[in-house]
Amino acid sequence: MKCLVVVSHPVKESLCQYLSAQTVEHLVSKGYDVEVIDLYERGFEPALTAAERNSYYAEQYDKSGVEDDISLLLEAECLVLIFPTWWFGLPAMLKGWIDRVWAPGYAYDHDKDLGALKPRLHNLKEVKVVTTLGSPWWVDTFVMWKPVKRVLKIGLLGACAPKCKLKFLSLYESEKVTKSQVETFVEKIKANF
Repeated sequence: MKCLVVVSHPVKESLCQYLSAQTVEHLVSKGYDVEVIDLYERGFEPALTAAERNSYYAEQYDKSGVEDDISLLLEAECLVLIFPTWWFGLPAMLKGWIDRVWAPGYAYDHDKDLGALKPRLHNLKEVKVVTTLGSPWWVDTFVMWKPVKRVLKIGLLGACAPKCKLKFLSLYESEKVTKSQVETFVEKIKANF
């Protein structure tokens, strides 16, 4: 299975980067054909360009700045997103990647009457998420109602790949986890992925 892993953390020695390395190693051992995009390492520019935005409703989206990433997304049967949840949202770098790469004519089509979007990512069978949060689980769950999971599941996958399965793993209170807790979480990734 073709698997695209997208990593979004600016610090090479971060917990997210460690979890990324462990996740990729596990996926390769399970036989996945893995391609990794480290957004910070590549110096990805997250801001949607004027040309891209102006082409949203044109006959053809201007993919000139993200053509390779769009191709990788279209080929992927499995997508793995690894990132920190900051302020109960996606990091700007990852949000920008979605804004620019999950584009009309590729991830979805506009309805001619501007109604519901029409999904195009039929090749995408599963999305796996590994995220870290500084907050405790109960704040994310009961106070904030899991905003990142809802945006990805309902907003993004619901519009572009509604038959896709989502696995969402969150490491809470990540700023004070022990090495043992991290390794337990890695085992959880292996068990679920």
